[in-house]
Amino acid sequence: MMWRTEIKIADFVRPSDLLMWSQGTAEPRTLTRALVEQRADVHGVNVMLGVHYSDTFGPEHADHINFSGFGGYGTNARLSKAGVLEVIPAHISRTPSLIRSGALPVDVVFVQVSPADADGTHRLGLAADYLQAAIARARVVVAEVNPAVPHTEGETLLRSDQIDFAVEAAEPPLELPGSALSETERRIGEYVAERISDGAVLQFGIGTIPDAVCAALAGKHDLGIHSGMIGDGVLDLIEAGAVTNRSKELDRGASVAGVLFGTKRLYDFADRNPAIELRSIDYTHAQAVMSSFDAYVSIQSAVEIDLTGQVNAETLNGIHIGAVGGANDFVRGATASPHGHAITALRSTTTSGTISRIVPKLNDGVVTTPRSDVDLVVTEYGVAELYGRSLRQRAESLIAIAHPDFRDSLREAAERLC
Repeated sequence: MMWRTEIKIADFVRPSDLLMWSQGTAEPRTLTRALVEQRADVHGVNVMLGVHYSDTFGPEHADHINFSGFGGYGTNARLSKAGVLEVIPAHISRTPSLIRSGALPVDVVFVQVSPADADGTHRLGLAADYLQAAIARARVVVAEVNPAVPHTEGETLLRSDQIDFAVEAAEPPLELPGSALSETERRIGEYVAERISDGAVLQFGIGTIPDAVCAALAGKHDLGIHSGMIGDGVLDLIEAGAVTNRSKELDRGASVAGVLFGTKRLYDFADRNPAIELRSIDYTHAQAVMSSFDAYVSIQSAVEIDLTGQVNAETLNGIHIGAVGGANDFVRGATASPHGHAITALRSTTTSGTISRIVPKLNDGVVTTPRSDVDLVVTEYGVAELYGRSLRQRAESLIAIAHPDFRDSLREAAERLC
């Protein structure tokens, strides 16, 4: 490992390289900001973005950087709207295999790690997701060493001899605080919580709705966590005694996730704490693991759902604001669990209240989760049970939880469709 006090991106990145790093809070911003500043030196470099929440990249940086990614989560939506993000519609669970096969030919990996322990090992700290596969494939591994990165348990170990270049971090890790909840979102959270039994093992997606569900679960007992990500809402449940993980059939005693999407409070809790374990996507998104839990519950959000049950979680008016992500992996894992449920939760309308999110047909024609996989759908007006129901029954159930202002027009559409 070679330490660098001055970052010169061109020393380890070639113009034609494919460059990637982990998602959200694990973005090594000292390195990525240097990439932006020095992008002209590596004109034509290819950057692969996962879920992205920082302000590092804007459409103007496409003058020298070619952006691709799995979707428009977070600040990626700015790149998508500007037409400078090449979207790859793939299940996030396939990322490690795409890397290993060479379909994603990763050349350089940026990582954010904790300082080395006495034995010379670092920890990836905030993410395990697909990093180990990328590190094994890459020609160059560049580490940003950050003293605020926690020493987390699981598949986070990185030896010093696996690192080619190292730099000191100029700022603490990105934080993602929970969202302020509206009364509508709180009602949705309460309806979801009614379908979650004590002892269930949970998966949370990204967004305000999962935060609302966490807020509604504080009175539950012996819940477990097996999820692609966890945030401060899960920590709230741990501190409230609702999450203990002691009833889990696997990984008893530990909340398992791929990434930590929270604040310093969560990072401090996870530091050298076996109650939090980060694992790769190969494990967190594996159906064989999820189906081994007696009551596994997946909680996803959506942009819209049509009257037959097809879910769009990717686009709005042609702009990618979400992704395929892990939705279908978790939906199928939950429905394969003996007493599990796959829950899709969304507001009945857009925030303005002028557009229904339960629609006759998906506006962009994009199907993220097929109707054959959809189980429970929740809005602030209740729960629609779709699994195993006919098209007519589905339409009736979804209209019943649509906003009252749109129910008549939806019934008229249903008569033509069903």
